[in-house]
Amino acid sequence: MAENDTAPSAAPTPSRYRTVHLQRAKDEGRRFAMLTAYDFQMAQIFDDAGLETILVGDSAASTMMGHATTLPITMDEMIVFAGSVVRGTRRAMVLCDLPFGSYELSPQQATESAIRLVKEAGVHAVKMEGSVRYADHIRMMTDAGVPVMAHIGFTPQSENVLGGYRVQGRGDDAAAEMIREATTLQDAGAFAVLMEMVPSEIARKVDEALHVPTVGIGAGAGTTGQVLVWQDMLGLRSGKMARFVKQYADLHTVVREAVSAYRQDVLDGSFPAAEHGFDA
Repeated sequence: MAENDTAPSAAPTPSRYRTVHLQRAKDEGRRFAMLTAYDFQMAQIFDDAGLETILVGDSAASTMMGHATTLPITMDEMIVFAGSVVRGTRRAMVLCDLPFGSYELSPQQATESAIRLVKEAGVHAVKMEGSVRYADHIRMMTDAGVPVMAHIGFTPQSENVLGGYRVQGRGDDAAAEMIREATTLQDAGAFAVLMEMVPSEIARKVDEALHVPTVGIGAGAGTTGQVLVWQDMLGLRSGKMARFVKQYADLHTVVREAVSAYRQDVLDGSFPAAEHGFDA
């Protein structure tokens, strides 16, 4: 698509999506989409499909590495995944999670980690979980030239403190508290705020209170953008899906059946056939 070509009700497609384009979407009442990605080939597909943003999530710990939680993944591992995704994109804005243990100690630690992700992996922004106590972290990273997306609501890196995977933001004062938290992080320099597993009405009120865009996952339809883990929305992961996941394909069945057919062809000798070999 050329720079000035437009889809119905869409803004012109930029040569590379940046924070300014996400802000413009918020200002103009438009939305944008985000998926996780962890490798070159899937990033290429998502980029070709027109995704505005791709998140290299610390969910790679479970989806790609087999860990039970996101906690074990390291900065070095995130850099490998993130670099692979960046090399697979032309237009999507690539964000990367700061993994557990890479930012909590101080604003300096957070900034050093964020700079590594920009320099070594080539990402365009980082995402950091946490509450208002990380406002100074966001301020220093932003001052250093790294755009930061804040992540509030349910924060998987804090699951041991939060008591497991639980919806956040319920209660009489929930809306006011979450608005205060999001506003503080916005004022510290966050270019967007992601909300995870937050009641839909609370998330809508937060979005209305902020001038920066919001992103939701399990936060209803009132946010500026939406994000899902790609293995969930394409049905690659087996087992019960979270309530907030809409499954757009059943790749688990497609891949299993294809592999079974390949195995059977090998066992019965029908693969490789003559056309799959070379003449002398």
